[in-house]
Amino acid sequence: MDFKYDVIVIGAGHAGCEAAAAAANLGSKTCLITMDMNKIGQMSCNPAVGGIAKGQIVREIDALGGYMGLVTDKTAIQFRMLNRSKGPAMWSPRAQCDRNKFIWTWREILENIPNLNIWQDTVKEIIVENGEIVGLRTYLDVEFRAKCVVLTAGTFLNGLMHIGKTKLPGGRMAEPASYLLTESIARHGVKFGRMKTGTPVRIDGRSVNYDLMGTQDGENDFHKFSYMDTPTKHLKQLQCWTCYTNEEVHQILRNGLTDSPLFNGQIQSIGPRYCPSIETKIVTFPDKEQHQLFLEPEGETTKELYLNGFSSSLPLDIQINALKKIPAFKDLVIYRPGYAIEYDYFDPTQLKHTLESKIIGNLFFAGQVNGTTGYEEAGGQGIIAGINAHQNCHNGEEFILGRDEAYIGVLIDDLVTKGVDEPYRMFTSRAEYRILLRQDDADMRLTEKSYNLGLAKSDRDTLLTKKREEVKRITEFARNYSVKPAYINDALENLGTTPLRQGCKLIDLINRPQITLENISESIPAFKEELDKVEERTEEIKEAAEILIKYEGYINRERLIADKIERLETIKIKGKFDYDSINSLSTEARQKLIKIDPETIAQASRIPGISPSDINVLLVLLRK
Repeated sequence: MDFKYDVIVIGAGHAGCEAAAAAANLGSKTCLITMDMNKIGQMSCNPAVGGIAKGQIVREIDALGGYMGLVTDKTAIQFRMLNRSKGPAMWSPRAQCDRNKFIWTWREILENIPNLNIWQDTVKEIIVENGEIVGLRTYLDVEFRAKCVVLTAGTFLNGLMHIGKTKLPGGRMAEPASYLLTESIARHGVKFGRMKTGTPVRIDGRSVNYDLMGTQDGENDFHKFSYMDTPTKHLKQLQCWTCYTNEEVHQILRNGLTDSPLFNGQIQSIGPRYCPSIETKIVTFPDKEQHQLFLEPEGETTKELYLNGFSSSLPLDIQINALKKIPAFKDLVIYRPGYAIEYDYFDPTQLKHTLESKIIGNLFFAGQVNGTTGYEEAGGQGIIAGINAHQNCHNGEEFILGRDEAYIGVLIDDLVTKGVDEPYRMFTSRAEYRILLRQDDADMRLTEKSYNLGLAKSDRDTLLTKKREEVKRITEFARNYSVKPAYINDALENLGTTPLRQGCKLIDLINRPQITLENISESIPAFKEELDKVEERTEEIKEAAEILIKYEGYINRERLIADKIERLETIKIKGKFDYDSINSLSTEARQKLIKIDPETIAQASRIPGISPSDINVLLVLLRK
């Protein structure tokens, strides 16, 4: 067997799968190294994909030609569009998946990608020559050679799990940790730290009294994750359930805090503020009488259930005793307790926007090793790292997404510019251009870029072209078609909106909140005829057209702001200044600029601690 490759990817989690698939599909000879081929694409925590802002990232991965959306659609057991009560910039798809089928669907995909091999082993050491990575060694003492390496080891680097005072080495429950690799990388000057995350108890569904819980059903409309014209609802669609903690639960948890690794000093690392453990919740919000919990199925046929909202590292008996005080769990039986896990990560400010290390050439980092949390954030980094690893191998141009082009662009820019002081999770609030980064139009934003690169294939490009044409035809009709009061006023009154006093363009009517394309077309035969011309993906195309019509003003205004900032992105400053010698900069600014070494003025302006006056100093010096 030949152990020489263009690209080697370490770790087959969500980042690793996307990275390996992207590099191989672009034409690089690729090897994916994983500890366990039966855990490829494992959903370590909740068996769900998407959610607020995360769903947008999955749509972007799909638009680029990645697989997370396709795998999710094939294995979903419940789909919901979150935030429907808000504007379309906030709509976020989420799907509950069958955990085991998710793994095997990923494995089937990867095993059938040309140029991609899979090797089951653990990496212990990287090989660096002249400041560039050239290969690696494994626990089996196999030496691999590669032009580029992508590290996506997740929580496995020196992973340590905590259940009360019990400590277990491992990257996930019943899976070994990876040792030596962190030290091998740090030896070359790459800085690393420790972070913490956690996961809840897994419950035997036969012990739950569902009659004492609320229900949460899925949706059955046209929405899904992939833009490809693929069928959905392959599996039986299931419901989820809701319940609440109570004061009895909280008292048991409070009494156990002295045995909590989070509060007795056993865990020193930083955990995710936005996904806190149940013990953190009762300490942070002492006056709150209850916390909502979501009970979610792990698969189509299994009895195993995931208790979302009850992440914990408390001792086993405290977890069980507290949960039994919830009426629905009076007869509780569990498969395993919740636990916390500590692991190594590398400071992402040491990376370029391509996710290549600034310190070790051709070594890329993606996923939780960069201090992020979440499958979606990992997958988004993975596809970018895989693309750029391929580009490095073949002297191609860097592939970088801007903050106005994708949530993935926001994610990576935040990581390399601001760094992390806690596990990074994406939110819509992190994106200043979120009206431009909607879940409905990720294909419009990204598929052409990926197609020109060679990753998205012709079938995606064909679907995108057809969609663009159909959306344009509908919007142009609405922009040009005139409506007279006599023909429409009765319908407007029935729809609860003010009648017309004089004629107007159809687009002005659609802009009213009570009006949709569907309900207004019933009274305008010519418009209904236009809509009926859409023969494929009709609901998706109508929704895209309606959003563009209703939010045109907001979209155009945000585009103007983005274009203004874009001009600062073109002003390159990397290598032009000796920041330490610029006394007119604040001390903090000098330190931060030296550490980050930003590519552009715009990136410099986003570094925490850099003030507008510091930016003005740099602009003045550039003019000189």
